[in-house]
Amino acid sequence: MSASLRSAQWYAGADHNAYIHRAWMRRGVPGDFADRPQIAIANTASDLTPCNAHLTEVAQSVKNGVYEAGGIPLELPVVSLGETQVRPTAMLWRNMAALATEEMLRANPIDGVVLLGGCDKTIPALLMAAASVDLPAVVVPGGPMLTGHFRGLPLGCGTDVWRSTEEVRAGRLGEEEFRRTESAMIRGKGHCNTMGTASTMALVAEALGMVLPGLAGTPAPDARLLAAAHESGRFAVELVAEGRAPTSFLTTGSFHNAIVALAAVGGSTNAVVHLLAIAGRLGIDLTLDDFDRVGAGVPLLVNLLPAGAFLMDDFHRAGGFLAVLREVRDLLDPTALTITGRPLVAYLDDAQIWDPVVITPRETPLQPNAGIAVLRGSLAPRGAIVKPAAASPHLLKHRGRAVVFSSIEDLRARIDDPDLDVDEDSVLVLRGCGPKGYPGMPEVSNMPLPRKLLERGVRDMVRVCDGRMSGTAYGTVVLHVTPEAAAGGPLALVRDGDWIDLDVRARRLDLDVSADELADRTVDEATARGYANPRRGWERLYVDHVLQADAGADLDFLVGSSGAEVSRESH
Repeated sequence: MSASLRSAQWYAGADHNAYIHRAWMRRGVPGDFADRPQIAIANTASDLTPCNAHLTEVAQSVKNGVYEAGGIPLELPVVSLGETQVRPTAMLWRNMAALATEEMLRANPIDGVVLLGGCDKTIPALLMAAASVDLPAVVVPGGPMLTGHFRGLPLGCGTDVWRSTEEVRAGRLGEEEFRRTESAMIRGKGHCNTMGTASTMALVAEALGMVLPGLAGTPAPDARLLAAAHESGRFAVELVAEGRAPTSFLTTGSFHNAIVALAAVGGSTNAVVHLLAIAGRLGIDLTLDDFDRVGAGVPLLVNLLPAGAFLMDDFHRAGGFLAVLREVRDLLDPTALTITGRPLVAYLDDAQIWDPVVITPRETPLQPNAGIAVLRGSLAPRGAIVKPAAASPHLLKHRGRAVVFSSIEDLRARIDDPDLDVDEDSVLVLRGCGPKGYPGMPEVSNMPLPRKLLERGVRDMVRVCDGRMSGTAYGTVVLHVTPEAAAGGPLALVRDGDWIDLDVRARRLDLDVSADELADRTVDEATARGYANPRRGWERLYVDHVLQADAGADLDFLVGSSGAEVSRESH
């Protein structure tokens, strides 16, 4: 047995502990199993996470690769979060999934790990865990589903749900026809086929260097995904032999490249809060300002919903992620390495764009400046973000009177009230939706528009919220307002009729109310009543310890890496 293997701490020796550890694992494994690298397959497959259900098949390909390379594959089911299923929001449990995965990796005789994720929160949670425990690790994204069609037209997961729902509310689409699209939208295995959070985080993981280059974005039904999973299993054994853990190559430059990639593909705003959390686990000083500084001048090159017209299988056939990165190669950090030990930029020479309508060349971008904009001002002292690529250009500089909703329940109760004092120039404000307030920072910032305005043809308004929005959503939405209302932010003090000024170019979000008047205001009873106040369990722990969005909404006691060492031996 190699004394250099971490698993030797469990299996080496002749004492009773080593005997028990070895004996209980001898269930069909090779006789020399304890002398081989032990590779965990952290699998988020679950029937209640439909986008990840196929990862059991992917795990088998990983196992085959691990065995072929001389390792022992050990499937490790971990907490799985189905974005479409769990209430109140999957984000409430991202940190719990990361914590549980970290602890199980640390507690078991594991030398390396293959991370299988797909649905929105699973890849972020796995990356947070891997960063914290710092064992050799490689990510295998589960891949997007193929495009579904209804009456000859493609359907984008999420994006066409939001769009069709508004058309039903506007009276332009019948409810029966709307329901019939359900059977066509989800065509098969895989996660959302738009450039939503799932696809974004798969690509971001590759930009960070945690995925074998060229894999992210491969559709879930594509046989090449299984081939890449097999290769990732083989590669995990190699990573252990070389001792290449995440902290050996993840640097500030890695996150620089992730931010460039995020802008170039028109990725989800959720990537901001996830990247901040991952960086926090690594001890890398990443801030909101870095997203603006690095991403502001990056062109949008990917013509995918919600910022464009096509879907992820189009993206893959058009050349995929490496083709996009080649176009912005000069903006990437050339020193940032991948898990292979080679720089990310070393994999771009052979990449090509095969469909310039889906992936546009650098010379003819969809938008010249597509980075996520970070706003500050009297309404967001520590920052808020907006995605210009998904917004209406005429609303990026806007002044309007606030129409305030004190909670999600208040919004749902009043948004379609014909007597609601609102017009197309109003600014919809929703609060109590931040990490502490709901809790979990739900995806509600892309508020539905008032029915009476939809009926008049209005399809976008400025919306301001301390929550998140789905990566499949669109519109002029200012979100992640920090500090959130429940943490004492000025959003809690906004009243109906207050003037709000948005100027994305100037990076400003201001409440036109004097500091003296704000100081005299108090939080109204309806707002305070809407804040979360759990008495027990994970929600209580979460509310007591969650950080704000500008710090990644991680738990304060989980920031930083704690390594792979187990503090005490088994007895």
